[in-house]
Amino acid sequence: MKVKILCFGITKEILGDFEKEVELADGSTVDILKAKLIVDYPSFSKLTSLRIAVNEEYGDGALVLTERDEVVLIPPVSGG
Repeated sequence: MKVKILCFGITKEILGDFEKEVELADGSTVDILKAKLIVDYPSFSKLTSLRIAVNEEYGDGALVLTERDEVVLIPPVSGG
């Protein structure tokens, strides 16, 4: 299955684009997606406080992804 990923902030720099499609096996979870991103983009492992939203709701690592899900990578934000 293919999952659409939207990248913001530093994740856009790491993945090289605002929008990506990632091929995953059926039944893959958010944790599996994160592991694939670390393999494909090793700098991704440095994002320790990354949040992930699936279809506009925060998703935990065990959330099972499905075809046509929209995943948003939300990096930490700094500033005052």
